[in-house]
Amino acid sequence: MRVVWQVLAVVAVSAIGGNAVNALDGSPWITFGLGLLVAVVSVLVYGWVVRRTEHRPSTEVARKGAGSALGRGTLIGVALFGVVIANIAFLGHYEIHGLGSVTGAVGLVGFMAAAAATEEVMFRGVLFRLVEERTGTWIALSLSGLVFGLVHLMNPHADLWGAVAIAIEAGGMLGAAYIATRSLWLPIGLHFGWNFAAAGIFSTEVSGNNTPQGLLDTTTSGPKLISGGAFGPEGSLYSVLFGALMTIGFLWLAHRRGNLVPRRRADRAAAAPTLVR
Repeated sequence: MRVVWQVLAVVAVSAIGGNAVNALDGSPWITFGLGLLVAVVSVLVYGWVVRRTEHRPSTEVARKGAGSALGRGTLIGVALFGVVIANIAFLGHYEIHGLGSVTGAVGLVGFMAAAAATEEVMFRGVLFRLVEERTGTWIALSLSGLVFGLVHLMNPHADLWGAVAIAIEAGGMLGAAYIATRSLWLPIGLHFGWNFAAAGIFSTEVSGNNTPQGLLDTTTSGPKLISGGAFGPEGSLYSVLFGALMTIGFLWLAHRRGNLVPRRRADRAAAAPTLVR
């Protein structure tokens, strides 16, 4: 039942926040404020429901070190997407025409903050973490990444290749970032930095989601495997490549820190009797 309560709590916050933005015409400033509020509330609600259903401190969203981890993750996400765009531009398939919409970028800060927080607490905080308890790290990482990719098929311009790309580059990378730190703060920052760079700075599509224009007025063109097509640069082979490399790096760090959970240990944990005190 803990999975049900945790998922319901996060989904409720996301749904209420999204409906509130739509009801208020979704202006950039309203989106900015409500998006940040949804991000904060989703983390707080997740921490609360974990403490209530698992009877333990919610260490994965502990306040200590949260700011620095969010900052590092954001910088990594922005830099990583910048590298993807630089490679697409080098081949002549990304062009900047001038300044785009500053207010649009402001709204995207809130929108992407809400998306990053709610998706991370759901997919890494709930799905990955609880599956890992039963199956170990490798199965949990594969399964949560696959589900994360498939969920993006619901976006307007999504296709199967886009879902596969998201599963590898984002599902793998964000899951590995959680494994390496055993904290949700780094993956939340990384998720936000990547998405905000894509939409808020470089004005490209994010996961085929009809994203508003950001700071720059740009055009992306060329072969789908290079530019990502209507799905956006997340469907580019460059995104898959650099996301996979980051995944390997985080998993190496997790191994060094002893954070990988083998299948046998997970089986013993699942089979162990619960002590009633």
